[in-house]
Amino acid sequence: MAPRSAPGRLLAVLAAFDHEHPALSLTDIGRRAGLPLSTAHRLVAVLTDWGALERDADGIYHVGLRLWETAALAPRGLALRQAALPYLEDLYEATHENVQLAVRDGAEVVYTEWLSGRSAVGVRIRVGARWPLHATGVGLALLAHCEPAFQEAYCAGPLAAFTPYTLTDPAALRRALAEVRRTGAAVSDRQITDDALSVAAPVRGAGGTVVAAVSVVVPERGARTTALVPAVRLAARGISRALGWRPNPPGA
Repeated sequence: MAPRSAPGRLLAVLAAFDHEHPALSLTDIGRRAGLPLSTAHRLVAVLTDWGALERDADGIYHVGLRLWETAALAPRGLALRQAALPYLEDLYEATHENVQLAVRDGAEVVYTEWLSGRSAVGVRIRVGARWPLHATGVGLALLAHCEPAFQEAYCAGPLAAFTPYTLTDPAALRRALAEVRRTGAAVSDRQITDDALSVAAPVRGAGGTVVAAVSVVVPERGARTTALVPAVRLAARGISRALGWRPNPPGA
């Protein structure tokens, strides 16, 4: 393997942190980044001086506030969350179930906001979590509006299964995506866990391109999708308008 550049090594240090490893010792950072301890020590010092990492009293490193401040400038990050939050709160008040906002990153969906009540169905989701596009409602809503070539390559697989209900057949996935485009909503039935169903709708930016998706996740037993679909589509439409999208008038 070719040696990594200095920027590549810095990124490897940051990539050592994830949801399962939010706090690391210097030795752990070097091991997870694949770097000699001396190199890890030098790079960690640079990142700590800048504020990308912070060191606690026990010598353990955490992601620093400076990095969060920089990430907040991402147009699909804090700005999107701020525009969406009033509509997510309205959707939560209407359902008292899990409400989620997500964006696409390559072949995965990344959750950027999540509202949940104490009595809502348990989900394997948190802010920053990633899942394959085909296995979630928000992922289906996003995938359905990707470029056709990307869709076809994605549908060709491999498609990971998480329950017996996960869409792993390319033809079935293509039909599901066509239904999303036809109805303006996606229904993901027990794809991640066998007790939950999600209904999602795409969110459009000012130019009309789909930039995110919003969803509500409810218990599969007794779920009334006919009532949930209009509520989720209304929330998605409100967020889209807040982002500057305007629908074409009839006949335009």
